[in-house]
Amino acid sequence: MFASPIAPLQDRFGRAIRYLRLSVTDRCDLRCNYCLPKGFNGYEEPANWLSFDEMTRLVGIFAQAGVSRVRLTGGEPLLRHNLPELAARLSALPGVEDLSLSTNATQLVKHAVALKAAGVKRINVSLDSLDKGCVNTITGRDSFDAIMAGIMAGKAAGFEPIKLNMVAMRGVNEHEINRMVAFCLENDFILRLIEAMPMGSTGRNAQYLDLNPVREQLVAEFGLIPEVAELGGGPARYWQTSDGSGRVGFITPISQHFCATCNRVRLAVDGTLYMCLGQEEKFEFAPLLRGGASDAEILTALKSAIELKPERHEFKEQPGKIIRFMSQTGG
Repeated sequence: MFASPIAPLQDRFGRAIRYLRLSVTDRCDLRCNYCLPKGFNGYEEPANWLSFDEMTRLVGIFAQAGVSRVRLTGGEPLLRHNLPELAARLSALPGVEDLSLSTNATQLVKHAVALKAAGVKRINVSLDSLDKGCVNTITGRDSFDAIMAGIMAGKAAGFEPIKLNMVAMRGVNEHEINRMVAFCLENDFILRLIEAMPMGSTGRNAQYLDLNPVREQLVAEFGLIPEVAELGGGPARYWQTSDGSGRVGFITPISQHFCATCNRVRLAVDGTLYMCLGQEEKFEFAPLLRGGASDAEILTALKSAIELKPERHEFKEQPGKIIRFMSQTGG
């Protein structure tokens, strides 16, 4: 693609950008009450979605510039037709060392084997409870059985590790955290507890729970010790069981943010690159991709876009600042 090596992407605060979260659709078959409001229909028109050719070309440029980790997200990415085809194309790109997937798992039974064969190495699954009624209430659908079947299909297909993402909410599912830890330890899954972020009206209405006291309780209950090794290049801080057989991650964007080490950007399905979940800086790549720009011109634009990345979010200082929903940004 380029005749000589390219200097790795680095923002103006000295952070190397190694991780791209690629949204392949903003559609979702669930309506989790901290993510999408009931009746929401403000989806992007399919004509504005990046094609697989456009995504592959752009990710290839990212990879040439040092981005080695790519995660397929949404919305629910498995709603994008022929996703394993895209996964195979991305995993074959020089420089892409780790291709992973975030999913709600409702469609995973149908696609797990094909995705594994296409080069997806790891999956993260959203599961906020082990109580069927609670899950169905949170997701707005009778979804629990399909999610659990999908998780087990992923395990059978050989994805490792499988991480379960649990948004911990006060008065909603906080009483289930210990049960979820035990379930994950028993099944060799990694639980990641996540603080709700004030994105859009739904995120601001979520019952925020500070995870620091939760971590202290789990350390005592399960004998957890700090984990040094990196697991996936994301923002979670991990703790492990004393014998090293199980892990629990904590993602604390509100109580203990990790902005100083942020190494990621998010590409929405329409080609808009968002530099931060909690800020508005963005750059639109679709006009370049569809306007005849060369790879060199797109690379130059990418370097300029990365310069827009802010030092940190302002979720605590300005919780009402971000009006777009998570699915519009790319999970």
